[in-house]
Amino acid sequence: MALASALLEILRRPTIVEMLGELVKFITPLWIAVIVGVFVGWAWRPKWVTVVGRELLDSSTQKESSSSSPPAPSTTCGISISSLSSLLPNCIPWAADDRNLNQAPTTNNDCSSQIEQEESCNVSNEDLRHICQLVEEKDGGPAWIHMMDRSTPTMGYQAWRRDPQTGPPQYRSRTVFEDASPETVRDFFWDDEFRAKWDDMLIHASTLEECPTTGTMLVHWVRKFPFFCSDRDYTIGRRIWESGRSYYCVTKGVPSSAVPRRDKPRRVDLYYSSWCIRAVESKRGDGQLTSCEVLLFHHEDMGIPWEIAKLGVRQGMWGAVKKIEPGLRLYQKERAAEAPLSRCAKMAQINTKVSADYLRSVENSTKDSMEVENSDSAEKPGRRNIPKALVVGGAIVLACSLDRGLLTKAVIFGVARRFAKIGRRL
Repeated sequence: MALASALLEILRRPTIVEMLGELVKFITPLWIAVIVGVFVGWAWRPKWVTVVGRELLDSSTQKESSSSSPPAPSTTCGISISSLSSLLPNCIPWAADDRNLNQAPTTNNDCSSQIEQEESCNVSNEDLRHICQLVEEKDGGPAWIHMMDRSTPTMGYQAWRRDPQTGPPQYRSRTVFEDASPETVRDFFWDDEFRAKWDDMLIHASTLEECPTTGTMLVHWVRKFPFFCSDRDYTIGRRIWESGRSYYCVTKGVPSSAVPRRDKPRRVDLYYSSWCIRAVESKRGDGQLTSCEVLLFHHEDMGIPWEIAKLGVRQGMWGAVKKIEPGLRLYQKERAAEAPLSRCAKMAQINTKVSADYLRSVENSTKDSMEVENSDSAEKPGRRNIPKALVVGGAIVLACSLDRGLLTKAVIFGVARRFAKIGRRL
């Protein structure tokens, strides 16, 4: 109504010159907002835009070369789990129709298969170094913001979040299970077959390839998302390192040609979900290491606006975590009854052993790299406030110079507020 009344007021001007002048003054800020919005949208475009463009270019190139050369054999890689997946409501299950979903895992005793041939699919010692940095809070990232502190008689839970300059929000949580061993918890999180009993968002899980020497696995997962989103699938590599009774479990998204990319379910490329599992003293205060601590580090780009994703995670986090403990207790009962281990649980027991001295050397190298980064950032003071001041000041001058009511001023200040975030991110 405000827009219509403003246009009617302009059209009532006595002369065409005055009317055109008022129209120009009215439309100009709107066009400025559109241009700024296009510029900002392109500057902050999500990574999938670049990925899709690259895929279209690659597919056209492959079509041109397919007539002159036979198709190259497909390679295998894997997918994994989403630790925060149960935060979203259930929807109608999707039936997997791709014959690759039922593909049997490939096992190679000398690990000379695609796990090592495709360097991008490797879960390497660099990933161990990264999770050690996260555990010791020496990765050089922004400070963690406390989100939640909840508990039950047999479980305690704390959660943090941080927003990096680039990429989706990152989450860190600490869960302590009473009367649970690190080995059982390690197998529990790795057991894809058992996960379907407590993770109601899991549609499909299959192992594509595994290495019996290092325990590295390549697995494919499909997960349910809300009705207004298509389901998501993941191709993820995972591996476990052991130091004493501490287990560093890394799962991350890797590219894979074994599972073709489709419109539905939608592929999640950026995915990281890793744990540090270790024995800790019970809250009973008896000095016994009968409890298990799980430090989880998780982030992924699901193709949902990050602000909406943060709201969903915050609202559903505790509900998702509460589903884990009943599943763990059931898993303990089955293990106590000597139920046969699944293939994934057996693979969880194949770990790469590292010494405490090696982990300390990783921590020292982390500290040195952080000092270098901090010294580099200290050489560029006062860089953050200039763009914000310029944008906000320009918006104030522009808005105050126009007398077109609240509508145009709201548009200008809304765009300026968004655009000013560049100052905080630079």
